[in-house]
Amino acid sequence: MTARRPNIVMILTDDHGSQAIGAYGSVVNATPRIDEIAANGWRFDQCFATNALCSPSRASILTGTYSHVNGVSTLVTPIDASQPTFVSQLRTAGYRTAMVGKWHMGEHEGSTPQGFDYWDILVGHDGQGEYWDPLFLSAEGERVVEGYATDRITDLALDWLESLEGDDPWCVLIYHKAPHRPWEPKPEHAELFRDTIPVPGTFWDDYDTRSSSTRRALMRLAENLNDEDLKVSPPEGLSYDELALWKYQRFMEDYLACVASVDENVGRVVDRLRERGEFDDTLVMYASDQGFFLGEHGWFDKRFMYEESLRMPMLLSYPRRLEGGRVFDGIVTNVDFAQTILDAADVPSHPRMQGRSFWPDLVGGPVEPPAEGMYYRYWEHDDTFHKAPAHYGYRTHRHKLIYYYNDGLGLPGTGPFTYPPEWELYDLAADPEELRNVAQDPAYASVRAELERAMWLEQARLGDAPHSSQPRPAGVPDRADAAAAAAEQADAAAAVPGAR
Repeated sequence: MTARRPNIVMILTDDHGSQAIGAYGSVVNATPRIDEIAANGWRFDQCFATNALCSPSRASILTGTYSHVNGVSTLVTPIDASQPTFVSQLRTAGYRTAMVGKWHMGEHEGSTPQGFDYWDILVGHDGQGEYWDPLFLSAEGERVVEGYATDRITDLALDWLESLEGDDPWCVLIYHKAPHRPWEPKPEHAELFRDTIPVPGTFWDDYDTRSSSTRRALMRLAENLNDEDLKVSPPEGLSYDELALWKYQRFMEDYLACVASVDENVGRVVDRLRERGEFDDTLVMYASDQGFFLGEHGWFDKRFMYEESLRMPMLLSYPRRLEGGRVFDGIVTNVDFAQTILDAADVPSHPRMQGRSFWPDLVGGPVEPPAEGMYYRYWEHDDTFHKAPAHYGYRTHRHKLIYYYNDGLGLPGTGPFTYPPEWELYDLAADPEELRNVAQDPAYASVRAELERAMWLEQARLGDAPHSSQPRPAGVPDRADAAAAAAEQADAAAAVPGAR
């Protein structure tokens, strides 16, 4: 008898930092329904975005490829939706497929979902959509759907589920706008967080050892979070420190209230699956497209390779196959999602996909060698609003190397200014809050040299062409030879008994 293939639900939010999820130890809010997924499955503690920006991360999740392969490197580079995705692979294998909510990969330029039996996406504001009475686009055209976006997205997804007939497995992507700015909560949640919210320990970071690239960014709450986002002007006469604290409290009140609505709607999905008798046979994933600064380093937003931005919350349950209450501490990225989902569904991945399936790690099957590190690249540079610098880097379990090449390379969405390249290096064991840049510390010279070599080889393996200013590390082959060596090493690893 053929084993039953799982149904698949991926719930993706926008800008939900893991530090605002109970399962990750939040001290600012509770998320009991999101936590329920972790209780029935796995929590991933080292899940990272390979490009911490909404559109690029969504493209990597869907295609299982890095930004330089799928073509979505900035907010304004649309996706070629005809390229292979985990959804198109599932559909070919007999899955019914749907996508509801925030697509945000060029719908304003005519790039809409492909490979789905049903899709219904937010439009307006370059794909951001509205919280209230949002405009949706489907194959039948545009229409306004009255109500609150988080509720309506869930309604549409569940309506599609109820419309299905037969026993073929299905996959639905439920992609929320929340808790993306401008943070407009439902009235019944708006008063939940009026008590003083504690500030993070790095709130008053002075960036003393950091690069000038870091200090140029326009992401400080006191200076760069505007009244339009907060929907109210601050009291007059506040000092700089008082203004920073006032804006933090106001921002967090609305942000956490938007998260409360997400949590409520995650519960609606789980409850419906239980009512249908399908929860145990459904792979349920909850993630955000990247992390978010919630006052850490005095910032809001994302983009940087620092932990709060880089780290994605990711929770996964499938009770028929997986034990509950487990924690996975290996390094995984958003590029790995596609192959992992396909592996769980026993559907072949596309040869173009670049990730590593972590499904065998969860079920005790033969595994590929674990990831020793992850490669990151933020392509947008000197953008109008945040002035975050273009950079890439390499993170292991212990260290993080960042190279700010500070050049937009003429890409859409990038600004005109370039700056000299700079390095940062952090020891995540000794300095988990990333306050001390040790890139120039002689005591870390050998660590930096090894990370530069590892990053060079990983760039070659992935086929990324870094900035011309990046020096070639000592003792490594040129890029073509390094790529060939990486391919040979991968082939050798695949030939090891027990490896996939």
